[in-house]
Amino acid sequence: MTYYRYRFSFGQGLTPAVKNLMIATGAVFLVQQMLLMTSVDLYVRYFLNYFALDPQKVWTQYYIWQLFTYIFLHGDFFHILFNLFSLWMFGGELENYWGREGFFSTSSFVVSVREIFTVLLSPYPVIGASGAIYGILLAFGWLFPNRPIYIYFLFPIPAKYMVIIFGLIEFFSSGSGGGGVAHLTHLGGLVFGLFFMAYPVIRQKLRREYYKRKWSQRGPGGGGYYTNRGKEGGMVRVESSQNHLPPSTFHI
Repeated sequence: MTYYRYRFSFGQGLTPAVKNLMIATGAVFLVQQMLLMTSVDLYVRYFLNYFALDPQKVWTQYYIWQLFTYIFLHGDFFHILFNLFSLWMFGGELENYWGREGFFSTSSFVVSVREIFTVLLSPYPVIGASGAIYGILLAFGWLFPNRPIYIYFLFPIPAKYMVIIFGLIEFFSSGSGGGGVAHLTHLGGLVFGLFFMAYPVIRQKLRREYYKRKWSQRGPGGGGYYTNRGKEGGMVRVESSQNHLPPSTFHI
C-alpha cells in the first residue's frame, strides 16, 4: 500500500487520485458552462440527454455509459463547489489511509451500488457526485470518528456526529417530491458506504464465532471432538484423521 503525505493546503497537499478527480470534474464543468453559453437547446438535447444518468434510457436504450459519465456533471457552481471541497477535505485523508487503489475501489463500490439504487428507484435523470461524496463522508466518520470538523470554519464537531446529522437531514428530506430524489441518492451513498465499512467487521466477527464454536467442541488431547451421535443419545468422541493447527493460525 502506498502512502502519500497529506497537508491541508490547496495544491501541493492534494493526493494524486483526489487531484485527478478534481481536475476531471472541473474540466467537464467548464465544458458544461461553454455549451450553456453557446446554446441551451444544444446543451440539454445532446449533452445532458447523452451523459446525465437517465434510468429510463439505461433500461430501454441501453445508455450504459451514463452510469459512468453522470458523476462528472454538476448543475451549478455551488453544487460542484460543495462536492470538490468535500472530496478534497475527506478524500485525501482516506487516500492516505487506504492508498490510491483502496481509495478508488471504495469510491467505485459506493458509486456503482448507488447507480443501481438510482436506476431502480428514481424516475428522474440524475447528475453529480454527491452520493459518492456522502459515502466518502461516511467512511471518514467511520475511520476517524472523533476527528473535529469545523462547521463554517468556526464550530468544531466530531466527524461521527456530523455524519449522523447529515444522514438525518437527508432522511427527512427524501420525501419532498422531485427534490427528494436527490436527497434519496445522498442517503443511498451513506447507506452503502456504511455497508462497505461494516462488512469486513461483520465478516471477521462471524468467522471468529465459527472457529470459536468449532474449537470448543474439540476433546482433550487435541485429537478429536465430541458429538452427540451415540446410540443412547450421549456424547461420542470422534478421532480426527488430520493434524489440526491451533486457532491462532487462522487469518481472520
